[in-house]
Amino acid sequence: MLRVIAERLRQGYQTGQFPLVEPQLSPRFRGLPELTPECPPGCAECVSRCPFGACDLQEGALALDLGRCLFCADCPACPQGFIHFTPDYRLAVRNRELLWRQPAKGLNLAWPLAPEPRRLFGRSLKLRQVSAGGCNACEADCNVLGTLVFDLGRFGIQFVASPRHADGLLVTGPVSANMHQALLATYEATPAPKLVIAVGACAIGGGPFRGSPEVASGLDSLLPVDLFVPGCPPHPYTILDGLLRLLGRRKTG
Repeated sequence: MLRVIAERLRQGYQTGQFPLVEPQLSPRFRGLPELTPECPPGCAECVSRCPFGACDLQEGALALDLGRCLFCADCPACPQGFIHFTPDYRLAVRNRELLWRQPAKGLNLAWPLAPEPRRLFGRSLKLRQVSAGGCNACEADCNVLGTLVFDLGRFGIQFVASPRHADGLLVTGPVSANMHQALLATYEATPAPKLVIAVGACAIGGGPFRGSPEVASGLDSLLPVDLFVPGCPPHPYTILDGLLRLLGRRKTG
């Protein structure tokens, strides 16, 4: 017992100080994509080069869909290098259309729930995590939230084993055909009022499987989604930031 106590004293306090202190992420971290305004007008090379259809032209200007972007290293879509990744981990939004990124235009980050849902869920939120055909990357980063560093429970947020004990669903994966009915049944088993959170590019838009008859075209085509957390996979801090913004526990900026 004395050895255990001594080791605990040696390790000290390991839980991160987020959100009071911003996290220090690796220099290799790929966060919010930035599109430089130097992109030649009318250039559509990235539209044809992006293997996941994340790039498009809107009113003659380049636009990037964070819901489809897989955050590839050294983005292959733009050979001129006009698309690059910043260290900004804050990506979660409330509406699917807000995931479109344009040059010199900020991201409209998630705003809090309405007062009544916030009163219900703001201090205690139980989520049933549904892996709807995912590769286990998003699932792993959700699991990490329960570890010592992130300690999701200190915010009153917990993952539960049954949808009947949950306040909402956190869905990962592209919703494969085999998981379609299981997901809908899980949603029906969750008591109202309830939340739905889409985590990862696959859940938001099908990811690299988009267009396949074996997956859905996005979770919002099946269920009403309250929070979209893009990434492939999103960093645990990205997920946590989105959850806290949804509950009104972070500033909107």
